Amino acid sequence: MRYIIYDIEATCWRGKPPKGINEVIEIGAVMINDYGELISEFNKFVRPDVNPILSGFCKSLTKISQENVDMADKYPKVVDQFKSWIGVGECDYVLCAWGDFDKRILRDNCKLHKMDFDWVDYFINVKSQYNTIKGNIGQDKSGLKATVKKEGFEFEGVHHRAISDAINLGKVFSKYLDEWVIVW
Repeated sequence: MRYIIYDIEATCWRGKPPKGINEVIEIGAVMINDYGELISEFNKFVRPDVNPILSGFCKSLTKISQENVDMADKYPKVVDQFKSWIGVGECDYVLCAWGDFDKRILRDNCKLHKMDFDWVDYFINVKSQYNTIKGNIGQDKSGLKATVKKEGFEFEGVHHRAISDAINLGKVFSKYLDEWVIVW
């Protein structure tokens, strides 16, 4: 089994997005094996189509520059590279992210580009399951950075950068490797 611990950064604004669409601008992921070992990393920027100019809020939050996305490939090419890296159709895998946003944005952007999206359905909402494991049901639930620190790890990299968030989530995921429930 390949556990794909991933994070998505998307276009963002303080209010509603122009034209009502948020687009993926970075995919960061780590691949973890059945022993909780990191075996590979994936990190790509994505050039948005609908709203190609990043907002000041987005650049400030993610530390992704306009140049990063201007020089990147468009979504269909990057997603094909991501699927190839995962081994979609070749091996067993499950996508794992901190919350449902990352799954939704992948699906929505696949629909936007008229691409197949059933490969996204093999998914673990790590945030939800983590809160169940820790007995945090109905309580204030902390974000990823606070959770990483609470679990005794140092947060590495830049928060709200997809690869950094994926690497740090991978630490928490590996610590509780035997606790995650995969629903097929």
